[in-house]
Amino acid sequence: MSKWYNTKGKNSDVVVASKIRLARNAAKMPFPCRMSNEARKSLCKKIYASIQNSEFAGEFDYIELNSLDDASKTALYEKGYISKELLSQNSYGALLLSKDESYDVMLCEEDHIRLVVRGEGEDLSAVYEKADRLDNVLIKSMRIAFDENLGFLTSNPMHLGTGMKASFILHLPAIDYRGMISALTAMVNKLGFSIKPLFDSDGSFFELSNSISLGITEKSAVENLTAICDQIVFQERKLRKELIEYSDFEDKIFRALGTLKMARKLTTKEFYQLISLARLGVEFEDFDLTYEKTGEMMHSLGTASIISSADGQLDREDAYRIRAQYIRDNL
Repeated sequence: MSKWYNTKGKNSDVVVASKIRLARNAAKMPFPCRMSNEARKSLCKKIYASIQNSEFAGEFDYIELNSLDDASKTALYEKGYISKELLSQNSYGALLLSKDESYDVMLCEEDHIRLVVRGEGEDLSAVYEKADRLDNVLIKSMRIAFDENLGFLTSNPMHLGTGMKASFILHLPAIDYRGMISALTAMVNKLGFSIKPLFDSDGSFFELSNSISLGITEKSAVENLTAICDQIVFQERKLRKELIEYSDFEDKIFRALGTLKMARKLTTKEFYQLISLARLGVEFEDFDLTYEKTGEMMHSLGTASIISSADGQLDREDAYRIRAQYIRDNL
């Protein structure tokens, strides 16, 4: 089964993925921070039952987070399926994860429901349509907290209105290499958007998101963010052409691929830095790599993901060696 992270989409050279997150809360119920574990569990089961009695029946696995070991929870966090708050909280919380991993629904995190949908490349409209389908199921099956003036009610006032955060995951090695990320950040902030690094700033991967959810429709938010993304894609491609003309930078890209093919141990920091450079080289016709392959490796080779796949019987050094071996075998 093809999944969002190993499928090539529109503008995949720059746009790794599109993402929509919707925050929703059950009406006339306290926010999760004021709920007992019994109440949390009851609500989580009710939400899951609503989905199971809909067109989405059988598409989701129900994961009780307090039943997982630390490595398994951290692996879900690495892949973006749970937040740092759900990772660290001791209270009851759950995750609904679709079989194809395009949907994940965090239950009893900061809000009762955090519905997230992902898709390959730059196609935020299609991702929003998928999110809206599941959102409509929830709205029809249970009373959702909503105010005619404020929109959807959320625990964080910054998310009032649509309760929606739309995002693009971007690969911007040329803009980053030229030292232009700070200027780009300042520019998009003025327009009501934000851009933040992924992977603790290792590699040139960034998340572009809307910062405003009140007083704007979901459709407008999607259209505005897509317009900004298109401008960034244009600028990144322009700078890449200039960079690749330099033989020294071309050599740097091929050295990165060579290291990935030959290394016997790769730390997380090294991996993201090398995969960022190597991903840039996919544009070369004789480069032995694809966007689909880099997406698969970025998603699957986090340290906690490797450790959890062996039931926690490995340590970090083991994970570094297994990561390097996996990449050698696949390249």
